[in-house]
Amino acid sequence: MGNSPTPLAERVAVLAGATGLIGRVLLGLVLDSTHYARVHVLLRRPAPDLPQHPKLQRHVVDFDHLPALPPVDDAFITLGTTIKVAGSQAAFRRVDFDAVLNTARAAQSAGAKRLVVVSALGADASSRVFYNRVKGEMQHAVSELGIETVVFMQPSLLLGDRAALGQPVRRGEVWAMTLLRPVLGWVPSSVRPIGAGDVAHAMLDAALHARPGVSVVSSAQMQRQQ
Repeated sequence: MGNSPTPLAERVAVLAGATGLIGRVLLGLVLDSTHYARVHVLLRRPAPDLPQHPKLQRHVVDFDHLPALPPVDDAFITLGTTIKVAGSQAAFRRVDFDAVLNTARAAQSAGAKRLVVVSALGADASSRVFYNRVKGEMQHAVSELGIETVVFMQPSLLLGDRAALGQPVRRGEVWAMTLLRPVLGWVPSSVRPIGAGDVAHAMLDAALHARPGVSVVSSAQMQRQQ
């Protein structure tokens, strides 16, 4: 019976990126879910503003040299930055490619059977756009690990209050929303800006219901209000 799947109500999850727009919402959803008995959160630095919860276990780690993780069933990765915030293309790649891939490998070594990762709309390893190319290369590298179930979420422009989380405001997001807000209902769902909460809900749903294999969830599929 040692190879029997973990009962749904007793799953253990690991989440990397819990202090971000999507990760903060996702953490609350997973903690509230009756399907998870424990949630391990990987942090670059202490985050005292994260909720206190009996299911939650915090781990301050170096994503360049991750330690062995406790046994887990599901892994969620919401890590991400921008070139402006990171400071250079190389620093951006360390987060959006290296840290994501390192976390996926560590989760796999810890027994994870399901992996849900935030990528981006337009991810393409052959793209001339650096951001999209790195996201596409990340997807390819993670897919090659051989984890039983891998789901990539590809949201459009994210909506959320970064300032409230102590994050730098992304002027591109503010500018785009200023222009789009009056006509948002007419913007195609495939490219319409999407709430971080919509992405978080879709990630949890993917972990609970996705079938084995590698799949992609588009921004349109994640929109909860059409």
